[in-house]
Amino acid sequence: MTTGTHNLWTSAGAVRLRRYAHVATVCALLLSTMGGCASVTNPVANGVPARLVPDELLAPSKNELKTIPLNWLAQPDADVYKLASGDILGVYIEGILGEPDQPPPINFPDVADMPPSVGYPFPIGKDGTVPLPLVDPIKVEGLTVDEARDEVIKAYTEAKKMLQPDEARVIINLVLPRRTKVLVIREDSTVARSANADVYNVATRAAPILSGRGQGSGAVLDLPPTENDVLNALARTGGLPGPNAANEVVIQRGFAAGDAWPTSANGDYEMPPMELNSPNNSPNGDDTSKKTNSGRRTIRIPLRWPEDEPPPFRPEDVVLRTGDIVFVPALDSETYFTGGVLPSREVPLPRDTDLRAIEAVLRVGGPFVNGGINGNNLSGGIIAAGIGNPSPSLLTVIRNTDDGRQLPIRVDLNRAARDPRENILIMDGDILVLQESPQEAVSRYFSQVFRLNFVGDLFRGTSGVGQATLSVP
Repeated sequence: MTTGTHNLWTSAGAVRLRRYAHVATVCALLLSTMGGCASVTNPVANGVPARLVPDELLAPSKNELKTIPLNWLAQPDADVYKLASGDILGVYIEGILGEPDQPPPINFPDVADMPPSVGYPFPIGKDGTVPLPLVDPIKVEGLTVDEARDEVIKAYTEAKKMLQPDEARVIINLVLPRRTKVLVIREDSTVARSANADVYNVATRAAPILSGRGQGSGAVLDLPPTENDVLNALARTGGLPGPNAANEVVIQRGFAAGDAWPTSANGDYEMPPMELNSPNNSPNGDDTSKKTNSGRRTIRIPLRWPEDEPPPFRPEDVVLRTGDIVFVPALDSETYFTGGVLPSREVPLPRDTDLRAIEAVLRVGGPFVNGGINGNNLSGGIIAAGIGNPSPSLLTVIRNTDDGRQLPIRVDLNRAARDPRENILIMDGDILVLQESPQEAVSRYFSQVFRLNFVGDLFRGTSGVGQATLSVP
């Protein structure tokens, strides 16, 4: 009895040991086949889930910025013309400037839209005065033409008493309005770029063109007093900045040629220290125009701004002055990088629109919920054999932080298709690594390696025999 029982347990233990050996053999086989699988050895897969990343590490949305109203870049229409330095007046004073028996001189200016004028030309000086004979210089800056005429009559009838008020014949008109000379430097190319220049070519696997910058251009403008603003300067030099230009216009004021730069003891040029203007310059307390102790100012005017917020610059900032430099800078390339099962590429980010994780994968022709779809149709069929392979869904976004470190962010593409919080915005410098999850790798392995063939009889009769073959998967 004892011997029989011992043999029974010995037999059952041997069966159990053989089962364990089979399981261990299968596991060892699977581990050996997946030893080089990136889904298992992926060094960046252990990232922070996208839905748990704090807001300060997420990219700001570009879609909230809208093109500013163009009237922000133009000066308001003036009801009357105000005289200033650089204007040339036509002056006729009978008995002083002109004889009674001779007609006054008539001027025909070469400037378009300017009518003929009467009188001798006198320019308004930098101090805002006009020098006339036999009287002290008369201050006319900020006055209309009619008001300037009254000041001239007053100078000759009251101050010097050369003319009688009821007999004075004085004619004052505008011969030539002042001109504002500005220099416009544009780094955006005037050569049209291809519509697909920034798009990865899936068919040819060609890298996008990241450098579409042209040589740039420069122009010197003489603007009339009613058109000396940023809008007219842009319109006369090619319009608003193109897609390869930054969304801002920089005005450098007080940097006119001939200004002496401060020098150090060894004779090298030194940039003067920067100091902020009054915080009242912008609604949010931040000054977008800066100046130096020498009077130089840099005014930055963004061309895209939140729709419901007031402009971050003053209306007088867009009015140009003689000597201003209007600069349209080129766009610094913002790119992201791809790797893993994605093609290894450097891909440009859109300038004015958001790019999210799923769109970034599709932009380089990466797989997304394609299942058994085969992109190569050269064989004549687009459906792969079997039940298909799972699409890779483990996307790791390696993001640079402000303190110089890198943060891996784990994005589940399947979840991102349903949850906008998971489908995060892509930032400049991000590295996107797409891999299969371990479950997807195992599923693909079994669907490609293990196949079951079944052969059975459909019917058997005296007149014939029918058979069917089934392959799974």
